[in-house]
Amino acid sequence: MAELAFSASEYLGRQLQFLNQIPSDSLVLIPTNSVAYRSNDTTFPFRANSYLLYLCGWNNPEAVFMAHHDADSWVTTLFVQPRDTKAEIWTGRRVGVEDAASEWPVDESQSMSDLEDIVAARLDACKQAYLIQGVNPTLDEMVSSAVDTDSADPTPILDEMRVRKSNNEIQLMHKSADIASEAHIEAMRATYSGIGEWQLQAVIEGYFTSNKSQWSYPSIIGGGDNATILHYNVNSADISDGELVLVDAGCEVEGYASDITRTWPVNGKFNDAQREIYELVLKAQIAGIEACQAGFPWSAIHHATSDVLAQGLIDLGILDCSLEEALGENFDGPYRNYFMHGTGHMLGLDVHDVGGGRQGDEGPERELEPGMVLTVEPGLYFGAW
Repeated sequence: MAELAFSASEYLGRQLQFLNQIPSDSLVLIPTNSVAYRSNDTTFPFRANSYLLYLCGWNNPEAVFMAHHDADSWVTTLFVQPRDTKAEIWTGRRVGVEDAASEWPVDESQSMSDLEDIVAARLDACKQAYLIQGVNPTLDEMVSSAVDTDSADPTPILDEMRVRKSNNEIQLMHKSADIASEAHIEAMRATYSGIGEWQLQAVIEGYFTSNKSQWSYPSIIGGGDNATILHYNVNSADISDGELVLVDAGCEVEGYASDITRTWPVNGKFNDAQREIYELVLKAQIAGIEACQAGFPWSAIHHATSDVLAQGLIDLGILDCSLEEALGENFDGPYRNYFMHGTGHMLGLDVHDVGGGRQGDEGPERELEPGMVLTVEPGLYFGAW
């Protein structure tokens, strides 16, 4: 039987909510990601397209979710790899067409080998094709060359749905966050002066694997000045006595991500200056969390953390100006020399999840709502380089 992250009824409810917003004379095509090659015939670990995971839970390569309207209702079809004993000996067992139809939350299943013929016939009968482009080149070409068929993007509709998590989604995200939190604690216990960044990476990612999860983004393990590089990923330096290490690492469970950043001294004890900055950032994070209230604008979180950090930099003598001057007219004042990123982002099936709201995003400001899951991660960076 299929091991789905959620009940069939939850997936079917998502499909219904989505398709109710699509004109009935349309065709919907949601392809999964392509297999990516690392070198020659060696592939990267496959990760399914988040939209396909969201709609039907399918996490195997070479698949397309299709929906077309027939009479008074939508019909959903999942195109999958057919059974192939020779191929399965090398790359693993496939679900196949028959089991996909009976065990996954779709009306029917078809072989990927029949994709082009079936889609071509459906395109001839529709006025619009809602396709996530840039994922499957074959579908991109078919839709762009279809006569009398307009192309439309389904992601704005799906993004709005994904922004608000169900209780079941939040439970999975709790599990993902718990594993990531425990991994950070294991890394803290393993830390000593002179440890290599790669050794802490091994502790954390080994913990992910031992708990049947995987990293949700490449782990950032930065010691000393490397901690001031926001997306540092070399993880190859020794961390000397007296230095701090910044660990930004999260895992995913059934596709749902966690994202945790923590900083600690490798010798087990902060010096006075390190402690002052650590406690200031912690105070700012608490202020940001307190601003996470339904009905508040997204910017309230960033403003709350920025107020605390800017005032703290003044109190410590790092900035010599008023709070108003430190913040600037649009929260772009000199405090940004030390806090140069936004405070947080949406979290879900993607680490930087859909739905907007981040500092600098285009469009109207989003209001916080029940069911949203987001990070609160202010920081201060003092690089000697």
